[in-house]
Amino acid sequence: MAVLDFDAEVLRSDVPVLVGFSATWCHSCHAMERILEEIIREQAGKLKVVNLNVDDSPAVATRFQVQTLPTLILFLQGQPVGRLTGDISQERLMMWLANHKEGRHD
Repeated sequence: MAVLDFDAEVLRSDVPVLVGFSATWCHSCHAMERILEEIIREQAGKLKVVNLNVDDSPAVATRFQVQTLPTLILFLQGQPVGRLTGDISQERLMMWLANHKEGRHD
């Protein structure tokens, strides 16, 4: 996804956007992709999920200071409001998303 697409798809989105920063060589990222696919099904219409390969879009990864893979950043109204890194469970991710949507950032 190009930077211009990122801005349009993420920063100007009308719904919250969860961006998964990953790479094809990252084993943990493959597990996270399966979790994100489930999140897409469960949150259809309420949350947009975007997977961004850092090797294809290094400028975007640098822009948001992504240094660990996988990294998940939640954007609300174009602003990053939360970040998770490394291996996480689907249950932890769902709880984290719910907390952010309710205005809690823990």
